[in-house]
Amino acid sequence: MIGHSAEGAPGHRALELPRPPFLPAAGAILVLHGGRADSLTPPPLLNLPSLRMRPFTRAMAHEPLFADVLVASVRYRLRGWNGHRADPVQDTRQALKELRDAAGPLPVVLVGHSMGARAALRASDDEQVRGVVALAPWCPPGEPTEHLADRTVMALHDEADRITSATHTWNYLARAHAAGARVRGIRMPHGRHAMIRDARRWHRLTTACAAAVLGLAPPPGSAQHDESAWSTGPVDAADITLPGP
Repeated sequence: MIGHSAEGAPGHRALELPRPPFLPAAGAILVLHGGRADSLTPPPLLNLPSLRMRPFTRAMAHEPLFADVLVASVRYRLRGWNGHRADPVQDTRQALKELRDAAGPLPVVLVGHSMGARAALRASDDEQVRGVVALAPWCPPGEPTEHLADRTVMALHDEADRITSATHTWNYLARAHAAGARVRGIRMPHGRHAMIRDARRWHRLTTACAAAVLGLAPPPGSAQHDESAWSTGPVDAADITLPGP
């Protein structure tokens, strides 16, 4: 992977692009891994939350619909969210700037897990961002949604998750819809927070959701792109048929 530095964050490269990065691209997907509520230490070299997202990155990188779409990752300076500092949001904004500097303005979908999903949702006010695919997101009550007008927000959550609350996720989507976002929640039957059990379904649905955010395919489970394809209440992943094997 290749990093790119941005002004305002000396020595930190927030964007990891594939090696070699192909340009020009028609769009981009930025992947954000999870972290901790509070930690001012840098992520370790063997960073399990980052490793968990690699299969998602591979699945999207090998999707034929994304043949001209960059699939990249956000690199955090610190492991934690850290209260009002919201450190991973700063890193995401820096990565978006680096992406714009490297590839020009592109439509972007942010794909985040847990804390990374919260950072993705916060940073989606960037003009490049078309929407977010949030995996087992951390959406505490009161999390802002006003900036999500005209964005697409798709969330996958197992209601057996004991780390982050699926109920909070569905409530967040309802508020995002009221703010003018296109939303869809997908209730996953397995996986809990780590998304290990039934991992292939998580990977495939995430890829399909990212394609929908970029306008390359209808939302999973729908045969159309129009507004009737979206819903405020969660749908069951078991009821969604995806193309392919």
